[in-house]
Amino acid sequence: MSEEILINITPRERRVAVVENGVLQEVHLERLAKRGLVGNIFKGCVSRVMPGMDAAFVDIGLEKAAFIHSSDVTQLPHGSVSISADNETVEHEAIANLLHDGQQVLVQVVKDQLGTKGARLTTNITIPSRYVVLMPYAKGVRLSARLEDESERSRLTELMEQILVEQNSPYGCILRTAAESASSDELKRDLRFLLRLWTTIVENIGKFDSVSEVYSDLPIEIRTLRDLNTDDIENIHVDSRETVGAMRNFAEKLVPELANRIQHYKGARPIFDMHGIEDELERALQRKVMLKSGGHLVFDQTESMTTIDVNTGAFIGHRNLAETIFKTNLESAHAIARQLRLRNLGGIIIIDFIDMEEDEHKRQVLRALEKSLEKDRAKTKICDVSPLGLVEMTRKRTRESLEHTLCEVCSTCAGRGSVKSLETVCYQLFREIMRAARKYEADQLMVLASPAVVELLLDEESNSLAELEEFIDKTIKLQVETMYSQEQFDVVLL
Repeated sequence: MSEEILINITPRERRVAVVENGVLQEVHLERLAKRGLVGNIFKGCVSRVMPGMDAAFVDIGLEKAAFIHSSDVTQLPHGSVSISADNETVEHEAIANLLHDGQQVLVQVVKDQLGTKGARLTTNITIPSRYVVLMPYAKGVRLSARLEDESERSRLTELMEQILVEQNSPYGCILRTAAESASSDELKRDLRFLLRLWTTIVENIGKFDSVSEVYSDLPIEIRTLRDLNTDDIENIHVDSRETVGAMRNFAEKLVPELANRIQHYKGARPIFDMHGIEDELERALQRKVMLKSGGHLVFDQTESMTTIDVNTGAFIGHRNLAETIFKTNLESAHAIARQLRLRNLGGIIIIDFIDMEEDEHKRQVLRALEKSLEKDRAKTKICDVSPLGLVEMTRKRTRESLEHTLCEVCSTCAGRGSVKSLETVCYQLFREIMRAARKYEADQLMVLASPAVVELLLDEESNSLAELEEFIDKTIKLQVETMYSQEQFDVVLL
């Protein structure tokens, strides 16, 4: 599998596209005015402890207070209360025994503010590098669950334990998936970098007496070098000469094998236009996704979950109905996995595959979905097909989805996705005229409405309007308001 990274840099926005075998798989963007906070470390102040929710609100300098659950209060720094030195899963204490109002705590953002929810915090600080994640408030060596080879796991554990002793490091660490086959020198280089960084962070903590940010994670283009699997990356094209220099400097220190693959894009056409990324982004915002066979998917993102409906559409198959359904579901499984990454959909996801009678078909479709999601860096969990024929799954969500990042609630429909029909608005208007005529004394009434509503009142509903005038014994005048939406109207007394 060949992978290509395209990076578009503008003064206010930075965008990273991950392309696999010529197909867009992921898009990450960062805006100067709304930079993500995941990974950033803050010196915060507990603003309110809520025993009923076993959680607390923490002021970290944002408009909305951040949120921390008692299970995330694993080890408080610098002499504060702690519940676990080894960070193992334990039965955590009540929040009232761990935090109190006005207490200063060192916290890290693990989930950005999503919708109306504030940022999610933890006191278990982690600082990632290419191969190693440093855990200053934990002990021991842990490994990514995706490192499956037992002999490699044993090799890495022994090697890292030895390196920690050599470096006289009292901290714990996690070896990332990228550490597979890593040499001792590579792991030492990563650990030394992280130890220097942590020393700098500790020094910054002492400089601030109040709520403040003490560490900000790397910019998005540098995080891309740190976090992506270098084995599959063939080229990294960047349309900013200055950014190319910064990325090469970082790569030479921590990811030297990538330094020569970072290239400056000098084309006249914008880099995303050249590779068709802009068109793909437009399609990723649409509700319907067409499949090559003629079938289609329908995505509906709500407050609590995302639902995906699979339809055969124009695909009629060649053999029988069961085979047609199976092939559509199989193609959908691959398309859904790609769309989840591309749209950055997280939380609870319900997939309504077309009903399958054969158990073998159900197993193959689920296996296809699981296999396609193996390339997804976000953690996923898939349940078996339910008695209703639905597949329930979760995908870890740390940042807003692509739709929530690029779009805002429609000012016309207020997020409903539909508006009242012209006929409905007219009849609602008639009822409002009746209420106004009975409640107030006036010889005439003026109706202010959108052009489409006024046109309907003068055309198809003209007889109804005349009958209403006769019934209330008042003259009704109409006035077009071009700035009104279809649902807006006002009844004015004259």
